[in-house]
Amino acid sequence: MDITIHASFLPHTDPDASLAFYRDILGFEVRNDVGYGGMRWITVGPAGQPGTSIVLEPPAADPGITDEERHTIAEMIAKGTYARVLLATTDVDGIFDRLQAGGAEVVQEPTDQAYGVRDCAFRDPAGNLIRIQEPFQQQR
Repeated sequence: MDITIHASFLPHTDPDASLAFYRDILGFEVRNDVGYGGMRWITVGPAGQPGTSIVLEPPAADPGITDEERHTIAEMIAKGTYARVLLATTDVDGIFDRLQAGGAEVVQEPTDQAYGVRDCAFRDPAGNLIRIQEPFQQQR
């Protein structure tokens, strides 16, 4: 069986700020930018990996979500507990320096973890946790 992950979704609370973070600071390509009904979906992904994307979406675009659920989602996004993504690199320290210089909110500086990776963590403009890992065997 041949199965891959094509896209994952993360909420955004400010599409322009999210675009600036993922494109300008993280260095992702913009694959699509679609507006509909006053909302905006932005698809981004790492250069050279056209089959893997993150779709930045309005957090409560699903018409099946109740007002109470919208309120809960908004609270969780504000606290940074609603969504997260785990990225991999061969240079976690270089990526950390780039994101920190770009003004990204640092959650954790590069740290050697007991489970075999060196990683760091940031929050994107919506509060989503972005954790970036480098396996020990790939470190220089």
